[in-house]
Amino acid sequence: MPTATISRLPVLAIFSRLPALWRKRILYGALGVCLLLAGLLSGAAMNSRGLLLFGDGGDKVPIYIAADSRVKDPVTLGSGFASVAKAVTPAVVTIQTSSRIRRQQYHYFFDEPFWPFDPFGADPFRDFFRRRTPEDDQRQRSRQRQSPEDRGRLAPTGLGSGVIVSPDGYILTNNHVVDGADKVEVTLKDRRAFTARIVGADPPSDIAVLKIDGGGFPTVPLGDSNKVEVGDIVLAIGNPLGVGQTITMGIISAKGRSTRATFGSGSYEDFLQTDAAINRGNSGGALVNLRGELIGVPSQILSQTGGNIGIGFAIPTALARNVMDQLIKNGKVRRGKLGVMIGDLTQDLAAQFNFKGAQGALVQDVDPGQSAERAGVKAGDIITEFQGQRIEDASRLRNLVAQSPPGSVVKFKVWRDGAERELTATLGEMDSKAIAVGGDSGTSPAGSALSGVSVENLTPETARRLNLPSNARGVVITDVDPDSSAADAGLRRGDVIEEVNRQPVANSGEFEAALQKAGRQSVLLRVRRGDRGSFILVKPRE
Repeated sequence: MPTATISRLPVLAIFSRLPALWRKRILYGALGVCLLLAGLLSGAAMNSRGLLLFGDGGDKVPIYIAADSRVKDPVTLGSGFASVAKAVTPAVVTIQTSSRIRRQQYHYFFDEPFWPFDPFGADPFRDFFRRRTPEDDQRQRSRQRQSPEDRGRLAPTGLGSGVIVSPDGYILTNNHVVDGADKVEVTLKDRRAFTARIVGADPPSDIAVLKIDGGGFPTVPLGDSNKVEVGDIVLAIGNPLGVGQTITMGIISAKGRSTRATFGSGSYEDFLQTDAAINRGNSGGALVNLRGELIGVPSQILSQTGGNIGIGFAIPTALARNVMDQLIKNGKVRRGKLGVMIGDLTQDLAAQFNFKGAQGALVQDVDPGQSAERAGVKAGDIITEFQGQRIEDASRLRNLVAQSPPGSVVKFKVWRDGAERELTATLGEMDSKAIAVGGDSGTSPAGSALSGVSVENLTPETARRLNLPSNARGVVITDVDPDSSAADAGLRRGDVIEEVNRQPVANSGEFEAALQKAGRQSVLLRVRRGDRGSFILVKPRE
């Protein structure tokens, strides 16, 4: 101990005699050396764990590594997504369609920003999301000036994208890309051009399959869209606005989206939503994960301008694969049919059936003699599970039923009278011109319960005029005050009220008694309109 003390004295003495400025410089220098050594040691530790993001000589950080990936090298922050692009882009094609000029019939949707595909076919959506410009009117006048001699000549009508999914030349794309085309031309990235034939098209799913002659074509493998998670990074590849093959990057913003305005109630939608830039011309192209696997087919955008605003929708491969396989094998798509009309649940509707939560599909009506009726399904049942899969909403059930083969035996669970029970049905076959299940629940803003509604007894003559079955029972609405919650809920003249709060009403007396019993509480009605019935909830104004 004395030795150590004596050995330090000269150093301390010398340091203490130095000028103050020198002492500060020495201290700061020593501190800097310590910080530098600490940084080097910590950087080495981070690099050994793969955590170093930047730095000369440091390994690049893998974003995604998959043993079975088509992408040979892991995607890194340094390389961007080049390895994915190199693997996928050769199989993404440009599709140019042409049609023969016929007698001019101008349809509204020809001027849509996503022409020839109208993402918002319903009038309210169309009015809000579409904006006419002087250029629109100029194009319309140009079409009208076409001479009779032009009729019969092929003219370009559309531009889109597609994905080669087999070495022998099968191409997956959107139905709306090739709909109505007399000639379809496909151009690969290497500029080889082919005339394609349409193997089959399915408007309800917006899927079409093309075929080009030859072999050894580059392909994109089909991935499992069911494994996609919100937040996953994706790339969209196509030919937007005809500028040439373009790649954009984004994430999966949501799953299970349904726009419902696209093809009306006859479509099957389970979209992946993405913020990867999608514009006109991207339709039918590729939405891929970082393995270079196809997980979706871009189909729609939501936009007030006609351009990308970060809300795009792609058909998941789980749905596209099923449709594609059937089109290649049979040239058409066969879908299962349960024979019910269903709607989404709301908290208010669920409470009327003593059902907790708002996930499930409410059975609005049951088709006589169809699979559901034979299985014991009743109006007012809530379907909570189908073939072991939970049902979140009507669209989910609708897609699962449609994807099940006709004739297959299915099991599903329904909620009825406070208990869940399992039923079994043999599915029928969906008419290609009909819809498997559909319809919306009728819920309304807060309002007075049925004030402003006038009814009368349903007579056989009235039933005949309303195209109702002769054994129909209830009261028919003769007038609805337009400034009432009943009107807001969707009730209208000619509707037949069959039930009030789950109790049948056969005449106006029973109807009035049921309303008196309900007081100013919400009233759940079962209403028949034409050959369909549904539940409508009318809430009193607060």
